[in-house]
Amino acid sequence: MGRLFGTDGARGVANTELSCEIAMNIGRAAALVLSKHTESKPRVLIGMDTRISGQMLESALVAGLCSVGADVVLVGVVSTPATAFLIKELNCTAGVMISASHNPCEYNGIKLFDKDGYKLPDEIEEEIEAIVLDKAVEVPTPIKGDLGRVERNNDAVDIYIKHLISTTDERFNGMKVALDCANGSSSVSAEKLFTALGAECCMLSDKPDGVNINENCGSTHIENLCEYVKANGCDLGLAFDGDADRCLAVDSEGNLVDGDKMIAISAMDMKNRGVLSNNTAVMTVMSNLGFFRFAENNGITALKTKVGDRYVLEEMRKGGHCIGGEQSGHIIYLDYASTGDGQLSGLQLMAIMKRTGKSLKELATVMETYPQVIVNVKTTNEIKSSYADNEQIKATIKAVEEKLGNDGRVLVRASGTEPLIRVMLEGKDQEQIGVYANQIADVIRNI
Repeated sequence: MGRLFGTDGARGVANTELSCEIAMNIGRAAALVLSKHTESKPRVLIGMDTRISGQMLESALVAGLCSVGADVVLVGVVSTPATAFLIKELNCTAGVMISASHNPCEYNGIKLFDKDGYKLPDEIEEEIEAIVLDKAVEVPTPIKGDLGRVERNNDAVDIYIKHLISTTDERFNGMKVALDCANGSSSVSAEKLFTALGAECCMLSDKPDGVNINENCGSTHIENLCEYVKANGCDLGLAFDGDADRCLAVDSEGNLVDGDKMIAISAMDMKNRGVLSNNTAVMTVMSNLGFFRFAENNGITALKTKVGDRYVLEEMRKGGHCIGGEQSGHIIYLDYASTGDGQLSGLQLMAIMKRTGKSLKELATVMETYPQVIVNVKTTNEIKSSYADNEQIKATIKAVEEKLGNDGRVLVRASGTEPLIRVMLEGKDQEQIGVYANQIADVIRNI
């Protein structure tokens, strides 16, 4: 992980940790580095979610990019996957998404993409970091006609929606879906998308005001959608996060269908249709044990990566695999997108329902979910970097693993984005694994 760009871009509290000065300097450095790696003048697309700080950071980025000669295309409020898709579609050299995803409104972030909509290679990010943090290279200050220009594209959302519609031949006439937009990016596209596909849409949290993004809504607060779907006779519900790169589903009885189950449903459908490349799905170490049992029972290879959709994507690209993702709802359909896409995931799920004639509850029985407990332990960066070598922690984990045997597992890992160590246990007995998880957490707290 870099000093400025973490696993998912540069993030922090907007206007303090992520200041206008930092954003402008990222823009200046990015323009300089991109000009070295491209034959033509850099043309950079900028999208953002609905946070109040988005326009402030957008202005700073634009100033930085244009001051070093890059042209800028502004597409306004769009999802992260829309930004990634539109880069190539609008003939841009690179792209920037201004978002802090599922985090509260006071946070924001800057995520950079290459011309094909993939995260910038680490070595290019490191060049940008060195210029911003170390002033490793003097940034030029061109004048006259060598400055960058700014244009605004008002058709970006419609171009993206048209692309999503093209990913399925199914139409959702007769289906009633509740859409929780988290007061975020999908507020500008979800209703239009699913209505165009024939669905009856019930909208929740689709009135962003700049500060209500992810506030008691969306994929991080699924309980509201669960109640709504049951009370209003919907066939299913779909909940997105602030930048709409993830999606969780709810069946007609209000039961959660998480990312693991959504991937299992899609992988099984793809295998049945003969389009599951390499008969493989790419998951992370945090995916439920039930997924790996499902894969084993159905002749599907389940590859494991580190936590983070960037690692899933790297493995998918390396091996030519077409589906992968995370329990949290980051699901990558590599045939159609270069990143996780919540709205794409939702419509693919509905297409399977339509194609098979099965309810979401029926489809979700493809995989049994093992009870899982996660305890987040607040800690320091020092402990985050050294806990794995602590003998007391290792001994406690080993003792718990011996008690669980083949009926469960333990995973202890440091968060890549927060000052936390996550203790995750799975097993057949919810109460038992809760006790074990807290035993390990207590040891970590006391070191």
